[in-house]
Amino acid sequence: MSNLDREAEPTICGGRGFVVAEPVRELLSPRRVKLGESTEVRRLLPNLGRRMVGAWAFVDHYGPDDIADEPGMQVPPHPHMGLQTVSWLHEGEVLHRDSTGSLQTIRPRELGLMTSGRAISHSEESPRPHARLLHGAQLWVALPDSHRHTEPRFEHHGDLPRVTAPGLSATLILGELDGAVSPGRTYTPIVGADLSLTRGADLSVPLEPDYEYAVLSMSGEAHVDGVPVLPGSMLYLGCGRTELPLRAESDASLMLLGGEPFDEELIMWWNFIGRTQDDITQAREDWMSGSRFGEVKGYDGERLDAPAVPPVPLKPRGRVR
Repeated sequence: MSNLDREAEPTICGGRGFVVAEPVRELLSPRRVKLGESTEVRRLLPNLGRRMVGAWAFVDHYGPDDIADEPGMQVPPHPHMGLQTVSWLHEGEVLHRDSTGSLQTIRPRELGLMTSGRAISHSEESPRPHARLLHGAQLWVALPDSHRHTEPRFEHHGDLPRVTAPGLSATLILGELDGAVSPGRTYTPIVGADLSLTRGADLSVPLEPDYEYAVLSMSGEAHVDGVPVLPGSMLYLGCGRTELPLRAESDASLMLLGGEPFDEELIMWWNFIGRTQDDITQAREDWMSGSRFGEVKGYDGERLDAPAVPPVPLKPRGRVR
């Protein structure tokens, strides 16, 4: 999914200098952002005061939206570089097209994983006809410097590993959890999991103490380490935990996101992640000139133009709060 903000601001993120090296409970409120004519998302990352969680650098939560009489998701062709996109649905379907020739319908609890590497472009749209409800999350993972120029690729995994316990069914999206390993390709130590809790569940999920974590509430009423987390909000948890207590007041769905703190300094602007201002300005020029990012074939509409790069210098710095 694109960042459709026409006055995109640079985000300075990465670096270990301000990583919280102990357990915390920091509740993050979303910023509401319009995507196209009929989709509004709740943006949790980047957030005022919290830019990344491990290599997770961007988190949007949307829905559940009734799109029976609406076009639904309509995101025109747009570019990415230096990151992976993770498409994750609870309800509805999204049709993905990209410049490598991929054409794939993504359905609930299926992983759509696009590695932009040096350059890719893609579009996302609700199929015609489409389901009544649309509910999901779109996330980005920053690629480390050693892999940010890799060849672009798209993966679709419809059958993902599960971890179960009384009151819990967890679908592993990326990385490892409790011995299960996702087939999605990763480039840094990371984990992403979808946790479905039944009403009355009271349990703990094992964690890696060297990872930092956050939990996004997708639906229902749940307490995370004793903190009530409402749908569309996210609780940052810091590092140093070996387990995470969860309690469900109703049937609930959460997304667990974590990984080793990302120790590189980045610039994230519009749909690009780079290391220098030249990275960003060159990527914009290449997209606007029609080079490098390829062509998305089959989309019925115009591609998305890039906003102007802000007139202030874009400088990479460490993680800030």
